[in-house]
Amino acid sequence: MSQKVDKITAALDASARALKELGQYAETIAAIADKVAETLKNGGTLFLCGNGGSAAQCQHIAAEFTGRFRIERRGLPAVSLTTDTSALTAIGNDYGFDQVFARQLESLGKSGDLLIGISTSGNSKNVILAFEKAAELGIAVVALTGPAPCKMADGADICLAAPGEVASAVQECHIAALHSICEVAELDLTGQEAS
Repeated sequence: MSQKVDKITAALDASARALKELGQYAETIAAIADKVAETLKNGGTLFLCGNGGSAAQCQHIAAEFTGRFRIERRGLPAVSLTTDTSALTAIGNDYGFDQVFARQLESLGKSGDLLIGISTSGNSKNVILAFEKAAELGIAVVALTGPAPCKMADGADICLAAPGEVASAVQECHIAALHSICEVAELDLTGQEAS
């Protein structure tokens, strides 16, 4: 049993270290929150894309905006490009998996929108191609990546290269940052504190 406890303790310690280090990126997280709020204030839509666990985070955060996070307010336009199985499979079948996000963004996005791409490696080809499509359409881009140098940073207006020794710790930093972004953007958009 102690070997299992040791592994669990080590994993929790790695997460705690990464989350503590994430505090050093508060200004970057605030800049992303400002960009989200500005986009929504100006009538734009927030789009999110990523693979695997990052895909789940995309739909989680889209729901925080269309529903609510901590403040009672009107629903806000946020779309996870990871959730429409018909679009994902049709585009993947006809154009290849690398195009699943770019093609949806081409269909739904417009100048003045914002795309957040999430990837622990920062090198997901389908997210990079979505960034390229966003640039063509005049859509601003935010990247949430892991700590290693990555290709997604090159195509982003703002990049949060989250700390973490392992992918799970990076993902935990991403969701903590995204929740902070929701909270600050909601405050900015409503002018009221959560009760």
